[in-house]
Amino acid sequence: MTMRDSTEDDGEARDDPELTHTDESGEVQMVDVGDKPDTARRAVAAGEIRLRPETIGAIRDNDVKKGDVLATARVGAVQAVKHTWETIPMCHQIPITNVETDFELGDDRVTLEVAVETTGKTGCEMEALEGVTTGLNVVWDMVKAVEKRAESSPEDADGPYPATGIEDVRVVEKTKREL
Repeated sequence: MTMRDSTEDDGEARDDPELTHTDESGEVQMVDVGDKPDTARRAVAAGEIRLRPETIGAIRDNDVKKGDVLATARVGAVQAVKHTWETIPMCHQIPITNVETDFELGDDRVTLEVAVETTGKTGCEMEALEGVTTGLNVVWDMVKAVEKRAESSPEDADGPYPATGIEDVRVVEKTKREL
């Protein structure tokens, strides 16, 4: 259930707190957007994965045994955007008109920003967030052997990931305009 007590889907302030994903009896439901007009919408989400500097170097040099980390993560992010409605229970299936991914390599992290555009009756923030989290999970999957190898003793090849973490996932932009 989502309580929308400060903003509606369109970003306008609300005075009447209400549970938008429940009916009068408290049962979970999908929000009816059928009467809303189609609008052009854009949402941008961002996040980062903290990695060891050596791992960043391997990504930069395309020296990861599983392949091109960022190319693979880009495909994963786009796929996640397109399938958000299948993983977030109350999300509508929306027509995705554009997805942009932007990776930046820092000294000890990869930052990913995913922009999603749609024309329809509901926003695309969840799609942008799913793109970021999945894209960063793909990065982790692609480099986990490098991260483990460096942090584990030879006897403990399946050790933990003390330097690795996905952080600061958030919506950074949300716009809507009439058609």
